[in-house]
Order: sequence, then C-alpha cells, then structure tokens
Amino acid sequence: MAPHVPDPEESAPGPEAVAIDVSTAPVPESFYCRRCRRALNIRFNNLGMIVEYLHAAEQRGQPSDHRPEPAPLTEIPAPIIECDFCSAPGAAWIYRCANQVTDARRVTAQVVAVGDYQSRHHAARVRRTDTEHAFTQAWGECWSACQGCADLVEARDLYGLIGRVVESLPAKLTRGKHLMRTRGQLHDRYSDVFHTLAPGRGRIAPGHPLGIWT
Repeated sequence: MAPHVPDPEESAPGPEAVAIDVSTAPVPESFYCRRCRRALNIRFNNLGMIVEYLHAAEQRGQPSDHRPEPAPLTEIPAPIIECDFCSAPGAAWIYRCANQVTDARRVTAQVVAVGDYQSRHHAARVRRTDTEHAFTQAWGECWSACQGCADLVEARDLYGLIGRVVESLPAKLTRGKHLMRTRGQLHDRYSDVFHTLAPGRGRIAPGHPLGIWT
C-alpha cells in the first residue's frame, strides 16, 4: 500500500499487468517507516535489487525530516494508512490488482549540430538524446482507498477518480502543461488497476492493517 502519486521523472510503464486470484494468493505486505508509521515506496535497480525507500512526501518532490526506516506493515504499531489515490488520511478499504512497475531513465548525453549551436548561441536544438536506466518504481498489488475514492472505484468511474486525485496533488504536478502529463500518467495507471482489479475488497480495521476481506 505504498503511495501511488505521479513521478515527474516517470517514463514508460513496465510489462502489461495480469489479473490475480485473491482466493489463492495471500495479501502481500507493504513496507512502512518505523519512525513515522507511514507507507514507503520502493525503487529497484536493473538487477531487481532495492536501492531506495521513499516517503510519500519525497515521492511528490517534498522534503522529509528523516530517513526511511523500513519494516513490514504488520510490524508497525498503529500504522498511519493513507489513501493511495488522493493521499487523504484514514484509508477505509484495500483493493488488489496486478503489480505495476514503472521504469525511469536518466539523460546521459545530448548531441547538437555545431553550426546550429554557434548560430543559436547556446540554444541549439537537440539532435539526439542518450539515456540509461535510472530505477524501477514498484507500485505493488495493494491500493488503500478512502471512502470517497473507494466509491469511485466501486462505480468504475475512471475519470471521476482521476479528477478527484488531481485536485489533491501539489501545483507543481498540475500547473500549466504539467496537468495533461499528470492526467495521462494517472489514466494509464488507474486503467491497469481497473482492468486487473481482483474480486472483493478488504476493510481496514484496528488490528487488521491488511484488511478484513469480503
């Protein structure tokens, strides 16, 4: 149940998601921070090794006052479970879908034409951009939802859910040209959630952070 906010560095999604069967698969545990009791995002390198844990605030580009201290959710006393869609406190439900990953790449070199560079005075058009794998963001199978977002999930209201989430995001992700990009990322991610959503949902209750499934 790591926070699923858009990432400004995000690139193409990973392999196509495949539906899961909750009747045979146990609910996977997410990692939470022992210090603040909030969910963590996980980043892997191209070898599949964990290279970084991030708080939700850091995922949104905001600072955190401490380093993550990861531990399985069930080892955290009274975890603070926020909505993975709109980040509202007090998530009420857990949904399961296929695991999703997103690959992010970093720019390693840019090539410009010499004549173009001289005539445009350092404003030359880039002719080629070389990149390399930076990290893989793992979103996980479980999505916690507040009652408002859960109602939209139950109704399969994709655009209503996107609109609700966009209203909760910081301006840096929704201002000007960033709005279209953010909505596109959310559309891709939530479409996969809806397409691979498993039957039933878990009700979050005291002592049951993984949900009571019905």
